[in-house]
Amino acid sequence: MATIWKSTNQTNQTNKTISGTMLSSWSRQQKLAMFASFALLGLLLVVSACSKQSSKSALVAVSSPAATTTPAATATVPETAAEAEAELPAAPVKKVQRKRPANVTYSDANSGVSFLYPRKFSLVSGDKAQPQLSAVGDVPMNFAQPGGTPVATVTLPSSSYPSTDFEAAFFNVNVNRNVSEQECSHFAFVDTRNADDEPVDAEKVKVGSTEMEMTSEFTANVMKQAETQYYHNYENGACYEYVLGLGTEGFATEGGIAHVDRNQVFAKLEKILASVTIKVKPDAVEPEHVAVQTAADNGIASGKE
Repeated sequence: MATIWKSTNQTNQTNKTISGTMLSSWSRQQKLAMFASFALLGLLLVVSACSKQSSKSALVAVSSPAATTTPAATATVPETAAEAEAELPAAPVKKVQRKRPANVTYSDANSGVSFLYPRKFSLVSGDKAQPQLSAVGDVPMNFAQPGGTPVATVTLPSSSYPSTDFEAAFFNVNVNRNVSEQECSHFAFVDTRNADDEPVDAEKVKVGSTEMEMTSEFTANVMKQAETQYYHNYENGACYEYVLGLGTEGFATEGGIAHVDRNQVFAKLEKILASVTIKVKPDAVEPEHVAVQTAADNGIASGKE
């Protein structure tokens, strides 16, 4: 038993020695394997790191041109827009139409007379400012003494009152420096509209803030009629005469023709008369020079303001 135990113990010891030797031998192999594994792993890590670094460099290299080209692209956009705007046709400039005033101011430096009249009316000045009506021809001045000079005449359009017997209407200004203030209150002829065909004395009227002497004249034949109203006032060392005239034609009984409203026509003319102002001048101009200078200096006959 003891020998068997010893053999067994010896056998076990031998086995332990062999096992220890084998373990020692496998341990080295394992170490080599482990070292090889670590080396391979390290190599793989290095390769992987290099690969990642290479990828990053490639990405940076790829993204870098884009980054450099973006400013160039944005820089060319304003130029392209400017070129596009330059090629576009210019927007049309709208002209602002200013409404012209309904009335025009006439002013004569020689006589000092100024007044307003509707723009659609026509005006002549100087020697051509001689009003006419078909019933009487040239409408005469009505000063008590000769020497009157025409200043200006405003005429209504002939189409002012269609389908009526209206022929013409006007507002006229004359000046006479050869009469005194007392003579200015008289007329060469006075109103003859009295039922007994007797003269009627002139009457004193007030136009605006100015007192004037006024008379009228009516002339008629079979087919034509003319009515005139004369106003006198003395200012600036001269006698000023304002004439309001209306002419009609026909009987106004056939073809749908009606009588023109005389009050309406004279109301328009009276508005012009009410706007008259006279600028006082210290030195009077000789009558023979008034008409020539008025026509030359003002040019109102051509429609200038």
